[in-house]
Order: sequence, then C-alpha cells, then structure tokens
Amino acid sequence: MPETQRRPESRYGNRPTMKDVAARAGVGLKTVSRVVNGEPGVTPETERRVQESIDALGFRRNDSARVLRKGRTASIGLVLEDLADPFYGPLSRAVEEVARAHGALLINGSSAEDPDREQELALALCARRVDGLVVIPAGDDHRYLEPEIKAGVATVFVDRPAGRIDADCVLSDNFGGARAGVAHLLAQGHRRIGFIGDMPRIHTAAERLRGYRAAMEDAGIPVADAWMSLGATDPLRVRRAAEEMLSGDAPVTAVFSGNNRVTVTVIRVLAEQTRRTALVAFDDLELADLLQPGVTVVAQDAAALGRTAAERLFRQLDGTLLVPERIELPTRLIARGSGELPPAD
Repeated sequence: MPETQRRPESRYGNRPTMKDVAARAGVGLKTVSRVVNGEPGVTPETERRVQESIDALGFRRNDSARVLRKGRTASIGLVLEDLADPFYGPLSRAVEEVARAHGALLINGSSAEDPDREQELALALCARRVDGLVVIPAGDDHRYLEPEIKAGVATVFVDRPAGRIDADCVLSDNFGGARAGVAHLLAQGHRRIGFIGDMPRIHTAAERLRGYRAAMEDAGIPVADAWMSLGATDPLRVRRAAEEMLSGDAPVTAVFSGNNRVTVTVIRVLAEQTRRTALVAFDDLELADLLQPGVTVVAQDAAALGRTAAERLFRQLDGTLLVPERIELPTRLIARGSGELPPAD
C-alpha cells in the first residue's frame, strides 16, 4: 500500500492538553482542572463549554502523569483476549520486543472476550497516555476509539479486524488455513468430517467455519448440521459436541478442531474412544508432536502477527501516515500422524 504523505515530526505526545481545552473554551487552566477532576466552583454554563471542548478535542486526563523533565516516556498498550492462552504468549513477546527496540514500555491487559471490558481497558490505557494501542478485539464496534485515534493514538488491530471503523489490522489466513486442513482430511478418504469451533460471532471462528464449508463444497460433500458445532470453548460444551458427533449409526470419521482450547478437549475425548478418529487442529499446541499419534495442525505464526502489528504501530508513531491496510499472514499445515489416519469404516 503506497504511503500518502510523511509528517515531519513524531506523533509521540502529540495530543490535546488542558491548555488546548482552556484555550478552546475561553477559560483558565484551573477551571479546566476543576471540571476534569469533578471539583466544585464552576458554573453550569462554564462546565458545559469546557466539556464540549474536551469532547471536541478528544482530551483524556493523564492519569499516570508520565511526563518527565526530559520529555515523555513512550508507552504502548496491548489489549489481549486472554493472558493465559498459550497462543498469546509469543504474540505478546513479539510486541514487547519491538516496543523495547523503540525505547517504549508495553502495558497489557486481558478483555476475557468481553466487549465491555475491552472498551474499558482500551480507554483506561488511553487515559494513562499510551502513545499507541495494539488490540485483539472482543467486540465488533470500535467507534469508541475514534476520538482517541483522531487525537493521535496510533492503533493497530491484530488477529481480528476492527468493527465499524477503518483501521490497520494484521490477521492470519483463517479461511485458507481451515480449507487446507479439511482438504487434507478429505485426501485421506474421509467424507464425514466434524467441525468444532469457537463462538460464531468471533471473526476467526466464522472464517474457519467458512473454510471448512468451502473444502467440503469443493469435494461435493453436503454438510450435515450434526457435523458442525460452534459455541463457548469450555470443556463441557466441547466434550458434549464431540461425543455426539462420534456416536450414532453414522459417526464422523474425522474432526477439524477450531482452536487450541477446543483441541485439548477433543484429544481427551478421542483417547476414550475404541475407534481411531482422525484429527486436524487449527493452532499448534505444546507437546502435540509427542502424542501418539502426533497431532496434525494448521499452525499460525503468532510471533509474526505481533511483530508485524507492532512494527506498523511504530511506523504510525514515527510520523508516516499510511492508508489503513489489512495484512494477512499465511498459515502452515504440519502433518504429524493424527490427520493422516484413514477412515475406520
């Protein structure tokens, strides 16, 4: 994507201050401070003018007061889905390494897949005057960040695209990876292939389901409703879905699992079955190569996702204005044995 223009100065710290608010509202700094801190002594009309200026400029109170004599200490925020998820470990580390190379501090937190918590955390980081945000979105409406972006907060979305705003995003090829994984099972002779994924409102889950459907359609195989299950990744829900697919007169002979958390439960269920069932998993997982058979996976490069997102963020912060771009990184099929099992019947 071509660069449209360059800005001669860095965007570090280039956001509205209380002086800007005071000048726009035609009041003194003390008056702005009173309004911002909820102190008495301001008439309703003056408070209204100050608040209008705050809203118009996108001003946020500097809660962390990170302004030093020699200038501002750079920092960026990282909003993850779940800090405990192994997938986000290398992604977070890559963002931190890029931040460190640019002399910036990384502050991160977890949204727990809750859109309200994501918004609260992102705005809290902005209130602490981070210079940029890397966001793994939980919600599908990110218009709440528009004032922050206009005020100079560089923002890049990773793993999933932003909702209802035009912003940079760095993704894996979820559709293509899932399509390739299911095609691999079809090549082993499987025709009844189950799909167990995350909640359908999540971009990655929807794209992986779309890839599953596309591969089955390519092979001319109608997909039965009983072969698909999307929902929460808690073990009880996934276990129930897997057991139902593996039972009855015409059970599935292979399973495509939609992410690493789903895969762990599916492996446990398959270990309890007397009939061997093939498995291809989206996302690699620790010790997958040591199981018997080893788990065939569609692997993402989580570190590359984080590194690419962070590098783009700092290109924004360094003053290079870019047209928002969607960057999609390839996945890789790793055959280890479980995806190469032939149908049991």
